[in-house]
Amino acid sequence: MSPLVVISNETSLCELLGSPVLPVLSKSGDITIGGVSFFLSFFFNHREMHVIVQTLFHRISFREFRFAQTMIFAIEEINNSSSLLPNISVGYKIFDSCGSTLPSTRAAMGLINGQERTFGKSCSGQSTVHAIIGASKSSSTIVLSQIAGIFQIPVISHFSTCACLSNRKEHPSFFRTIPSDYYQSRALAQLVKHFGWTWVGAVRSDNDYGNNGMATFIEAATQEGICVEYSEAISWTSLDEQVERVVRVIKTGTAKVIVAFLGYDEMDILLEEALRQNITGLQWVGSESWITSSNLALRKYSGILTGSIGFAIKKAKIAGLQEFLLQVHPSQDPQNHILREFWEETFGCSFQPSLQGVKQCSGSERLRDIKNPFTDVSELRISNNVYKAVYAVAHAMHSMLKCGEKSEIAKHIQDVNFSLQSGEKVYFDERGDPAATYQLVNWQKNSAGDPVFVTVGSYDASLPDGKQFTIKEMNLTWPISVCSESCFPGFRQAVIKGKPICCFSCIACAAGEISNSTNSAECSPCPLEYWSNEDHNKCVPKVIEFLSYEETMGALLAAFSLFGASLTLVVSFVFFWFRHTPLVKASNSELSFLLLLSLTLCFLCALTFIGQPTDWSCMLRHVAFGITFALCISCILTKTITVVIAFTAKRPANTVPQCSVSLQRMGVLGGTFLQVLVCVVWLTLAPPFPYKNTVYAAERIILECNLGSSIGFWVVLGYIGLLAMLCLILAFLARKLPDNFNEAKFITFSMLIFSAVWVTFIPAYVSSPGKFTVAVEIFAILASSFGLLFCIFAPKCYILILKPERNTKNHMMGRNQVKT
Repeated sequence: MSPLVVISNETSLCELLGSPVLPVLSKSGDITIGGVSFFLSFFFNHREMHVIVQTLFHRISFREFRFAQTMIFAIEEINNSSSLLPNISVGYKIFDSCGSTLPSTRAAMGLINGQERTFGKSCSGQSTVHAIIGASKSSSTIVLSQIAGIFQIPVISHFSTCACLSNRKEHPSFFRTIPSDYYQSRALAQLVKHFGWTWVGAVRSDNDYGNNGMATFIEAATQEGICVEYSEAISWTSLDEQVERVVRVIKTGTAKVIVAFLGYDEMDILLEEALRQNITGLQWVGSESWITSSNLALRKYSGILTGSIGFAIKKAKIAGLQEFLLQVHPSQDPQNHILREFWEETFGCSFQPSLQGVKQCSGSERLRDIKNPFTDVSELRISNNVYKAVYAVAHAMHSMLKCGEKSEIAKHIQDVNFSLQSGEKVYFDERGDPAATYQLVNWQKNSAGDPVFVTVGSYDASLPDGKQFTIKEMNLTWPISVCSESCFPGFRQAVIKGKPICCFSCIACAAGEISNSTNSAECSPCPLEYWSNEDHNKCVPKVIEFLSYEETMGALLAAFSLFGASLTLVVSFVFFWFRHTPLVKASNSELSFLLLLSLTLCFLCALTFIGQPTDWSCMLRHVAFGITFALCISCILTKTITVVIAFTAKRPANTVPQCSVSLQRMGVLGGTFLQVLVCVVWLTLAPPFPYKNTVYAAERIILECNLGSSIGFWVVLGYIGLLAMLCLILAFLARKLPDNFNEAKFITFSMLIFSAVWVTFIPAYVSSPGKFTVAVEIFAILASSFGLLFCIFAPKCYILILKPERNTKNHMMGRNQVKT
């Protein structure tokens, strides 16, 4: 076995193996374009941190080699062009960075200084290259740009996406033909939001590319309401224990969606460990670095990666490139070890006959018979970026030479604006970035069961917000990745203390509030006249409440009102039937009939308080109440005054002038007229009106009559109370008058009941809620009316009907009839 060499993570592999920093591929010309790529890929025994040297020298990155050959192809096209840089030959020097920063530094110095084998010993006055294409990794490109920027040599990267490279202060002469991760990270956040994935895991490359890209993604995802359960980092030089730990975190996590901002090498390492730990059933969201990598599109990874989705650079076709690639052969440069290594790796042979167990390369092998990442031109994405970068340098040099200027070429690259043969436009913004456009790629299986990349959408950062991201309808089943189940309409999210905002509990909206969408952060209050339904997902009109005839209480009160009115009519009929008897005559029949009429109206006015309030009913109920009761009490007051005057006269009965009927009528009309006057003033200045009371009961509207003027109402009620108080005082004074049928006693008792009812009414009226306020008022009307009816007329009806022997003048006067 080959010896194992222990190294640290910081050791340059190219330097460790003694690889000289020489151009891997080169050609002289009037103008030289430099290139930096990494051709050799290294395997680590991660557990022991060893380099397997034998495998090391036989591992070529076919993709990177295709990038380099695409650069050469573009240069040869330009050399054969009669319109672009005519009569000027373009050469190239392509160095291998080994995918590490230190060799990238040496490659940069080799390109700039021309001293390939030395580092830091001498520096010539003029650079050997006019522009540099590369590198594929952001960390290497940062070093390359910083060094080249000192000498004002432009660097155009085809694959470095770190947003940090757009900083013109640190990288004044940097350009790229691939969009910045500033846009990709935000596009990924919008993609995750589109599918409703609010709980995701994140894995990144532990370098400038992964750290900067993931930081931007997390920032954008947070703004979109997405939470990241964990964010882990790995490197292609990571120990096995670290990779195992990261995969265990993924396996034990609850997120079903993994955002992988990884380079190809890190993704390859991660997938190997995920395969070993049998991780399946996760949705992978990938960055452009690996999402279209054919090296990963293997059947062994299909159980893990099928269904993966992510943004990729637009696919393009480059006419003539495939034929050019198929013509690559070691005979083109027999001394070039990279060409030999490429050939040996491709065909599994060796040009060294001494190796046992390995077939010898004949040179007659054909690349047409091989399908690998080098010969496959079906997914020309990054290769097209290389192609555009070369042409950008050529157009800038053409512009500078055409104008006869000897200025910095970076200024001319900044101003390029041209179209390729395919029609694609090439230009750079003020930060050196191209237009940020992506294709959305989904990993699906073809009929043979092999993974294929299907374009299912796009992203264009130049479009207005809301139109940048488009996705096709796909008949696919996507997983659900949330920390908490969605809150249905009628509920709101409540953040759980100590957990991210995506982890929440669902709390039902309070009464009168709704949420009509899923995962509402807050419940919205309903408008004033609306209330939430039972599910709290819709505002419905509030129930309008008033005392109606249809409900039990309203029907009972109406029945008692009609019963009272009917009973009063019966009493009136009885009095009319016995109108010529002494009892009826002694009771002042005219006032009695007028009192019975007013009581009938009092019973009937209670009906105006039942039913839906309107403008007319609100005015009628209070006016009718005030006037009818004023008429009723005025009749009783006049009757009481008549009794008192009759029994307190000093002269004999035949000499005392009888209280004239006209005076009685004037007393009744006068007492009633004052109440009418008060009601007219009330209705004129501030009449009662229908009012929707939404204050007392939030869930319903109480339709009631607003008094308009509380003063008017209490004046009406107070006037009735004043009349009743006068009645009570006078009747009380006349309660012991000598009479077998002293009516003052019954008036006194009726006034006591009347006063008790209305004194009790005031606090009950003020404190009763909603329609019960009206019910209390109706009850007071009916109770006081029944009290007056029974106290004043029940004893008389008893004598008229059941005790007719008492209905005589002598009995009423309290003495026997004597003979004269």
